[in-house]
Amino acid sequence: MSFTIIEQATPRLHRSELAVPGSNSGMFEKAAKSAADIIFLDCEDAVAPDDKEQARRNIVQGLNDIDWGSKTLMVRINGLDTHYMYRDVVDIVEACPRLDMILIPKAGTAADVYAVDMMVTQIEAAKKRSKRIGFEVLIETALGMANVEAIAQSSRRLEAMSFGVADYAASTRARTTVIGGVNKDSVVLTDKDEQGHRQSFWTDPWHAAQTRMMVACRAYGLRPIDGPFGDFGDPEGFVAAANRAAVLGYEGKWAIHPSQIELANQVFTPSAAEVTKARRILEAMAQAAKEGRGAVSLDGRLIDIASIRMAEALIAKADSISAAR
Repeated sequence: MSFTIIEQATPRLHRSELAVPGSNSGMFEKAAKSAADIIFLDCEDAVAPDDKEQARRNIVQGLNDIDWGSKTLMVRINGLDTHYMYRDVVDIVEACPRLDMILIPKAGTAADVYAVDMMVTQIEAAKKRSKRIGFEVLIETALGMANVEAIAQSSRRLEAMSFGVADYAASTRARTTVIGGVNKDSVVLTDKDEQGHRQSFWTDPWHAAQTRMMVACRAYGLRPIDGPFGDFGDPEGFVAAANRAAVLGYEGKWAIHPSQIELANQVFTPSAAEVTKARRILEAMAQAAKEGRGAVSLDGRLIDIASIRMAEALIAKADSISAAR
C-alpha cells in the first residue's frame, strides 16, 4: 500500500438512489415507503422553471413533516450557474435538520464544490446543526470529467459521485438513442472468416467515462454510483446497464421510476454464493496464516492478501444490507 492513506467517505448503503421531483409532493409519501436506500428530492432538471420556488417549499415541508424512517435523504440543488441555487441551499439547509446530503449537479471544477461547502459550513455554524451534511456530485459534463480527480479531492464532505449519462452525452456531442443505453452503430467487426463472413459486436460507449470516474472515486475514498436509465419500460436493459456498472466496481444506480428500485437492489446486493465464498476465503487465509503461509489455493485458484481485502469488502457490504433490513 502507498504511504499516502486516504480517508474513506462516510459509509452509507447506496444500492439504489430514487429521484423524486420536488414539484410533485404527492410522490413523497410513496418514496418514503419504498425500498430505495437513498432518496433525492429534486430542485433541478425534473422541475420546470415556473415551479422552482414551489418545489423548494414542498421539499422543506416534506423533509420536516414526513416520516422517512432510516433512509438517507438528499436534495439535488439547481446548478451554480442559476439564480435558484443559493436559495435552494439557504432555505433547505436552514430549515431541514433531517437532511443528510446535497447533490450538486454538473460539477465542473473543484471550485464548484468549494462554493457549496462554504455556504453549508456557514449555515451549519449559524444554526448549530449537530449533523454534518454530506455531498454527492454529478459528473455529467466534459469539463467535469476532465477535472474528475480534482473534484474527488475538493471537500471533506464529499461522499459519492454519480455518472450523469444524459447531460454527459449532450456535453460530448455523443450519439445516443436512450438515456443510459447503447447505440447500434457502436460496434466492432471481426475479421472475415474463410467464407468471407464477419460478425459484429455492440460496444458500450460509456465504458471509458464510467471507468475514469470510478477510479477517481476509489482512489479518494468515494462511492461511485451509476446514473439513470431512461427507458423504465425496459427492465432487461436496466439490469444490463446496472450489471455493467457493478462489474466495474460501482456501488449502486439511480432509479427514475419505482419499478427500478428492486432491480438496482438485486444487482448491487452480493449473492448468497458470493458471501459464502468470501467467508471461505477468509477462513482459508486465516488457516494459512497459522501455518506461516502468505498464499493458499482454494477451489484450484490462488488466493492471497488481495483476496482478503476483496472478501472483507464484500462481507462488509452484505452485513450493512442485513443491518438495514
